[in-house]
Amino acid sequence: MLEYVIKRLLHVIVIVAVMSLLIFLITQIMPGNIAHLILGDFASPQDIATLESQMGLNDPWYVQYLRWASAMLHGDMGESLSMNQPVAEVIRGAVGRSALLAGISIVLVALIGIGLGVYTGIRRGSRSDQAISMVTYVNIAIPEFFWAIVVIMLFAGYLRILPATGYASLDDGFWNWLRHLILPVFTLVTGLIAHVSRLTRSSVIDVMNSQYIRVARARGFSERRVVRHHALRNALLPAITVLAIDVGVLMGGVVVAESIFSYPGLGRTLLYAIQHMDLPLLQACMMVVTFVYALANLTADLLYAFLNPKIRYGNASHA
Repeated sequence: MLEYVIKRLLHVIVIVAVMSLLIFLITQIMPGNIAHLILGDFASPQDIATLESQMGLNDPWYVQYLRWASAMLHGDMGESLSMNQPVAEVIRGAVGRSALLAGISIVLVALIGIGLGVYTGIRRGSRSDQAISMVTYVNIAIPEFFWAIVVIMLFAGYLRILPATGYASLDDGFWNWLRHLILPVFTLVTGLIAHVSRLTRSSVIDVMNSQYIRVARARGFSERRVVRHHALRNALLPAITVLAIDVGVLMGGVVVAESIFSYPGLGRTLLYAIQHMDLPLLQACMMVVTFVYALANLTADLLYAFLNPKIRYGNASHA
């Protein structure tokens, strides 16, 4: 298991390193000059040239990349060009608020999605299975922004019981804090719950029809014991992988949800950086998203290997 963990950690380091290079190169070819953005529209060409020299912008790209990557590794994300303050300070609060939104969402997706999938998989063909399956089919086909518009019109416009935009801290009261999260979280989880539920249902049905389940039943085990001790462990393996992939999908959904609900998180900060051509802020936001995505995949790989020893032994044999 230790060898498998080390290999996966090395994979994550390589992926993050490659992504950091791509992020740096993409931001370098974007229109705009950092020295010009800092000095303003009335700066003379000589002043711009002097600042470019001081900032090392005339150095080869790989020298600039190594300097930037080294600073990132030491926690120095640079200065925001549009806010005139350290990038780390700008995104610290935004990352925390987005982590809260994504954390609540992924927990709900795991609990409700897997729960519904197991329930409908065991009761395949029943009326409850047909009803839940129809709802999940519809939800998979509906984009997030549609649900955002519906819940804003219903709960903020018509019923006036939930705010359409904004964020409140716990210092403003628990209910006030919670009511600002309900609509963004609902928008994020609706499609993902349907996705996880459908996959878990299919996996449960496959496992319940397998040979070892028929053997367990033939030995006289109760249906509850067959499900709990023989079926669920194997049936949930694909769901774990899908949950990790959904973390990446969730990060994309967070950008959309935060924009629609004016939620001050990482996604909204990312859009702000693009709109204001704030390259240090944009690079830091993209690196944080990359790191979260890589960490989620690493977690899924380790959980998958822990639950299914064939995975780690298979990899070890090829090492």
